[in-house]
Amino acid sequence: AGMNGTAIENFVCVIFNVSFMNCTWHVGRTATEDTQYFLYWRPSKKEDITECQNYIKDNCGRHTGCRFQNVTIENKNAYFLVNGSRSGQNIQSYEKNIPLISDYIIVEKLTPPLNVTVNCTEASHRCSIQWQPPRTSHVKKSSCFQYEIVIEKK
Repeated sequence: AGMNGTAIENFVCVIFNVSFMNCTWHVGRTATEDTQYFLYWRPSKKEDITECQNYIKDNCGRHTGCRFQNVTIENKNAYFLVNGSRSGQNIQSYEKNIPLISDYIIVEKLTPPLNVTVNCTEASHRCSIQWQPPRTSHVKKSSCFQYEIVIEKK
């Protein structure tokens, strides 16, 4: 239901600092300035559907994203629904039921490695660099990470 081209496009969610998630989208191709969108989601089948509490807005005041806090991520499916209206008319809905951890919609920006230490000895001209894996919302094995070290002489 709703007018063609009014549904949102390019829906993407990014997890950062382990428990924060931003979901953003572009307004529909035929959306007018009075179109307003509303995001509802359910992190798992065991939880209730809730509306976004902290919308991101564009210059026209339209909702174009949502900021979530205290998001618990596991390998479970989440349900997302974005609907809305313009001038009292319904617009096309966007609806997805996806795994939260997938390459499809959810991306996680990792923190840098933790507790980095560098020990150098002048006599051997060698350095030992150690660190702990970054905090992540879902990766439990440290062997899943690859690191790159760039050493600059100063």
